[in-house]
Amino acid sequence: MEKVSNENYLFTNKDLLRLVFPLMIEQLLAVAVGMADSLMVASVGESAVSAVSLVDSINILLINIFAALATGGAVVAGQHIGRGNSEKASEAGEQLLVFVTLISLVVMIIMYLSRGLILSVVFGAIEPDVAAHSNTYMLIVFASIPFIAIYSSGAALFRSMGNSRITMITSLIMNIINVGGNALLIYGFHRGVEGVAIPTLVSRAVAAIIIVALLRNQSLVVHISKKFRYKYNKEMVKNILHIGIPNGIENSMFQLGKILLLSVVAGFGTSSITANAIGNTVISFGIIPGMAVGLGLVTVVSQCVGAGDYGQVRYYTKKLLMYAYISMIVLNVTIIFACPYILDIFHLSKETTAITSQIIIFHNISACFIWPLSFTLPNTLRASNDVRYTMLVGVGSMWIFRIGFGLILAKYVGMGVFGVWVAMVIDWFVRTIFFMFRYNSHKWEISVNEPVIIK
Repeated sequence: MEKVSNENYLFTNKDLLRLVFPLMIEQLLAVAVGMADSLMVASVGESAVSAVSLVDSINILLINIFAALATGGAVVAGQHIGRGNSEKASEAGEQLLVFVTLISLVVMIIMYLSRGLILSVVFGAIEPDVAAHSNTYMLIVFASIPFIAIYSSGAALFRSMGNSRITMITSLIMNIINVGGNALLIYGFHRGVEGVAIPTLVSRAVAAIIIVALLRNQSLVVHISKKFRYKYNKEMVKNILHIGIPNGIENSMFQLGKILLLSVVAGFGTSSITANAIGNTVISFGIIPGMAVGLGLVTVVSQCVGAGDYGQVRYYTKKLLMYAYISMIVLNVTIIFACPYILDIFHLSKETTAITSQIIIFHNISACFIWPLSFTLPNTLRASNDVRYTMLVGVGSMWIFRIGFGLILAKYVGMGVFGVWVAMVIDWFVRTIFFMFRYNSHKWEISVNEPVIIK
């Protein structure tokens, strides 16, 4: 690793802590609310849990697409910050916000028009009560799509400045509204899945309004101009899309693959769907440190790349990966030992509990060894503009190994839903090999000089 002088550090240990710790809290809040949603809707019945899980797989796909575009804007803004050009960084932020708002409105209309197709084709052979609950949930939560896009973009811009405390506080407000609304509507007014959907819509709308209002602060490095007059900047949008589109394709293909595998899982019955849903909720806690560090890497690496210092890129990548590994091992081991007590909370059937326990233990042991290199490390490559490589590896590994092996192991080897999770870990392993090879090759370090990137 290239040696970095102490005097030239862009981020002190205190800076890294201020950046990553709020990100961990923010991720924890998101996962905790997801778990609370599952717990509350479980009181309606396993068919409701299955419905929310199925529709949320679509929501996560959309969230990932907008998060990818937001990451493109954050990388462009972060590289301008590294160059000391606040004016260009703010312009990148404005271009991002307007662009994603327009795209999200189009996506929302498409999703409403496609509800029947989603129910009959994407979700496959689901039981009638699951289909009814899914339709109700979609009618409400699809209205939140523009708010997801705006909040994701605004939060990414704050992270590009190294200010993750703001996004943490906004996330806290959003999640308080969500959980409080769920409790009121489900337990107070005895509503079904709409008792989960309505607070989700309201909380996302509030979060979007807050994040835009905060970006109006003219003292911020990246801000919305006081007298905002949007003027399309083709080159700036091109730079954002250069990062965002490959990242979006990777994220969307990744989630689309998971949705296709969900249709396979749905064929194994409600117990398997519910076990898959609860398993996804519980294991999400174990990857929080890796996700937080990955978001932090985008901020740190983009600024280092903007400053032209790849020695610091490698220094901070190694340091933050070490933090991710230590914290993930501690957290995942704790979850494994607490698994029986966690599952008791959900009041699942004996069959569903057995399947869920198997999924959680297998996933968490594997995550301790592979997850950070498979998902955290590639953010260094993305923030260095090496997005085509990460896209090709991510999409290729997903479709060949996760989906291909998932179908083989689940349906033809007879492993059921557990086979889908085994295939997922195979996918992680393959991704890790390719990303480690690329990182050690140094080829990604010249990507910033490609003509399409920020001028």
